[in-house]
Amino acid sequence: MTTKTSSRPTHRVSAVIKKAGAEKGQWHEIGALWPHKDGKGFNLKLNLLPTGNADLIIRAVDANDTNTADQAEGGEV
Repeated sequence: MTTKTSSRPTHRVSAVIKKAGAEKGQWHEIGALWPHKDGKGFNLKLNLLPTGNADLIIRAVDANDTNTADQAEGGEV
């Protein structure tokens, strides 16, 4: 793993809630993830905690996406 120097989160954290009978779940962005500078761990910032039967999904941020969380390292999302 390489060392990251960017203060932008590299991953988004979403809670996916699937309702009975629904084919797809509802996605709710609830936080972000930043790698440690030494590449050996991550900082996780959650703005909400999922309850019930939610799956947590962590996905890489699309480089072309302009709707990125706060740029301060470990900052608010």
